[in-house]
Amino acid sequence: MAYNNLIRDLTIGDNVYKFFDLNGLGDARYSKLFPENVIPQPLFLSDELPISIKYLLEAAVRHCDEFHVLKKDVETILDWKNSQRKQAEIPFKPARVILQDFTGVPAVVDLAAMRDAVQNMGADPAKINPVCPVDLVIDHSVQVDHYGKYVFDFDLDALAKNQSIEFERNRERFNFLKWGSKAFDNLLIVPPGSGIVHQVNLEYLARTVFVGKDGVLYPDSVVGTDSHTTMIDGSGVLGWGVGGIEAEAVMLGQPISMVIPEVIGYELIGTLSDTVTSTDLVLTITKNLRDLGVVGKFVEFYGTGVASLSIADRATIANMCPEYGATIGFFPVDKRTIDYLTQTGRDSDYTQRVEQYLKSVGMFVDFTNDSYRPTYTTTLKLDLGSVVSSVSGPKRPHDRVELATLAQDFTKGLTDKISFKAFGLKPEDATKTVTVTNNGRTAELGHGSVVIAAITSCTNTSNPSVMLAAGLVAKKAVELGLNVQPYVKTSLSPGSGVVTKYLEASGLLPYLEKIGFNIAGYGCMTCIGNSGPLDEPVTKAIEENNLVVAGVLSGNRNFEGRIHPHVRANYLASPPLAVLYSIIGNVNVDINGVLAVTPDGKEIRLADIWPTRSEVAKFEEEFVKPQFFREVYANIELGSNEWQQLECPAVKLYPWDDNSTYIKKVPFFDGMTNELPPQSDITNAHVLLNLGDSVTTDHISPAGSISKTSPAARFLASRGVGQRDFNTYGARRGNDEIMARGTFANIRLVNKLASKVGPITLHVPSGEELDIFDAAKKYMDAGIPAIILAGKEYGCGSSRDWAAKGPFLQGVKAVIAESFERIHRSNLIGMGIIPFQFQAGQNADSLGLTGKEQFSIAVPSDLKPGQLVDVNVSNGTTFQVICRFDTEVELTYYRNGGILQYMIRKLIQ
Repeated sequence: MAYNNLIRDLTIGDNVYKFFDLNGLGDARYSKLFPENVIPQPLFLSDELPISIKYLLEAAVRHCDEFHVLKKDVETILDWKNSQRKQAEIPFKPARVILQDFTGVPAVVDLAAMRDAVQNMGADPAKINPVCPVDLVIDHSVQVDHYGKYVFDFDLDALAKNQSIEFERNRERFNFLKWGSKAFDNLLIVPPGSGIVHQVNLEYLARTVFVGKDGVLYPDSVVGTDSHTTMIDGSGVLGWGVGGIEAEAVMLGQPISMVIPEVIGYELIGTLSDTVTSTDLVLTITKNLRDLGVVGKFVEFYGTGVASLSIADRATIANMCPEYGATIGFFPVDKRTIDYLTQTGRDSDYTQRVEQYLKSVGMFVDFTNDSYRPTYTTTLKLDLGSVVSSVSGPKRPHDRVELATLAQDFTKGLTDKISFKAFGLKPEDATKTVTVTNNGRTAELGHGSVVIAAITSCTNTSNPSVMLAAGLVAKKAVELGLNVQPYVKTSLSPGSGVVTKYLEASGLLPYLEKIGFNIAGYGCMTCIGNSGPLDEPVTKAIEENNLVVAGVLSGNRNFEGRIHPHVRANYLASPPLAVLYSIIGNVNVDINGVLAVTPDGKEIRLADIWPTRSEVAKFEEEFVKPQFFREVYANIELGSNEWQQLECPAVKLYPWDDNSTYIKKVPFFDGMTNELPPQSDITNAHVLLNLGDSVTTDHISPAGSISKTSPAARFLASRGVGQRDFNTYGARRGNDEIMARGTFANIRLVNKLASKVGPITLHVPSGEELDIFDAAKKYMDAGIPAIILAGKEYGCGSSRDWAAKGPFLQGVKAVIAESFERIHRSNLIGMGIIPFQFQAGQNADSLGLTGKEQFSIAVPSDLKPGQLVDVNVSNGTTFQVICRFDTEVELTYYRNGGILQYMIRKLIQ
């Protein structure tokens, strides 16, 4: 390696480690010059580079081989103050990759299919093997309930019943993953029932500082196939979400090609007031950063206010990084991080190694030191004392609403023109109510009625302060004689078993169970759309009266159609607010007024039921103990008896079952050869979809339940699968036949080519309105290429590789959008779909395009990143679009037909 001269010894306790001493670069942009073996004070060495950029620098120095990583790449990072403005490209090799099962299954399917392709090309299939640690957490399989009853009807058996059904339905997927853990090196599987991937990552999988080969220390860094991988940034591990396709290439040794980012410094001062939560803080930060515009940028937090935030609070803020649009929301390691590592059961050798190494390389921070102010691209400032109670919604996570104005905001939105804030009802329909009898109780159901109240999602369930606060609200409610409304579906899905232990130890879990918040499972549930069905009387009332009902969930995503198909207004809120609104029963209630009435007639207001931060802190100090973390994670990799009993073939090539509806060999590599495929223009393409702004990956590739009237349902029925066993699109991601049919299957999709909202489109040649898959198949059968027209933020939301794989299988050759979400643009390129961007001030409407035209796009053989390309339309219009290949590496992937095809050719050379 080019910088082996920088390797130094570091003695920590009785152990001698090695590390790359970046001070040895002798470059004042990284550090001032100090005598050899002297650790300078203060702990940060130079303010010219943000800590997050130092992580990139260390990785570049350590991997510099003048092949994957060049010395000029190291110089580009060192010169960040200047290079950040130049769109300079750098490679980055993260320390590891993390997956969850919705993305993990298709990733392992791809790897298995790549092995087959390599063998068919006459090479050794063992060349397809992860070269870095890959952690896969099975966390997305559990629905809140599978039988259509409310969770509290299960009482304390909800967890056991749901997990049993989870195994029954997903045995084939689990068996496949277990095969993968044996067939591939460096693949660790965390079995189902263990928790949410990001909480398990935070509490257990994160290394903070790796001990590599020959005892070399280096900072932990990770990319993951879920956009909320950024949660780990709250603990000082550099991590972000990438497309599943890109993650597979990283597993196989390919560096990530990235433009060196601008870094926004976000200064936090003061402390939070006694009645607000970390959820209120993150929703405020999300709104502020969305307003600034941080897409493609790093955000790094600093300031004395950071010192007052727990690691769980910081992780909550880092988790919602995709919602504010940045690549990372990073909190460097400080003393509080070390305390957290101790609290979560890491031993003293671990914590000493972390602290001493990071101090040695200038990556350890003292946030109480007000003079710590690195150089940033630009800065923001927030006084934590100014944060007030908030929610976000009803359709987007960055549309923050102060709790005090929620009722007014919702009421106004009922009759305003349909938008991200409004529903377009007629004024005479806005006060409609209906009497519903459910579970033996009768109540009025109307607009704003809360039919789902869920403590869910990685964002909040990893944070003891808000989970204990939820328990305290439940305790006060029970003691006052209050109960949830009969139409509310409640659930509690913690991110790990640790939450159960401290809720039990504190005595708060029985109160949550008393009002219906039983533990339904450990995993990503309501937030991903695994909310299960509502009770039939509730569903019937909603459908027959066109009611705009609400969900209140402690999640991070509330896009249309994601949480539940019958719930149009969804509000992201803290766990205690989820409990509170299950009792209030409607978001259209003044939070400062009377919220409920006890059986003896006492009027209850917020102060009567809401815990203070100091009250919560006493519970957290007493009941969140290191022993809980050690007990939960001691045998986590062993799994349940059901997991241990799974049997899988001990072979390197997977024995595909043609009759399987869960696992199928993908067709992406069929007929592949060593030669590059011919590059062709897009000629006389039809528009499959003409879409507006903020089309999410939930619209493109939904993860929730499979509708009984959908093309995917028809396919499953033709294979003898009953409706009860359809499962979800997320669980079926290992079968491309189902996923191609499920692409654009969201019931809330607004397509300008269709006469109504839903998963339909116009097949232009015939004039028929068809299911989108059926129209796409007609184009493909006729040999006609398809394109998509879209507005701003195309592909925002979760980092789903199937949101690119699905369109590829529907014959889509290009997407022309006003702008793209970062990860989705990468996924499109990874599948060989060209992302074109309208020039500033232009879009389909301004150019007079209806989507009924045909489009021809000449793709130059010497195409360059960012080049303008001509588009010729059949109506005589000609315009230019920006080719959003941002780097030469991305162009190389495209010319190979995709990133995985590139990796196969590279590995067998």
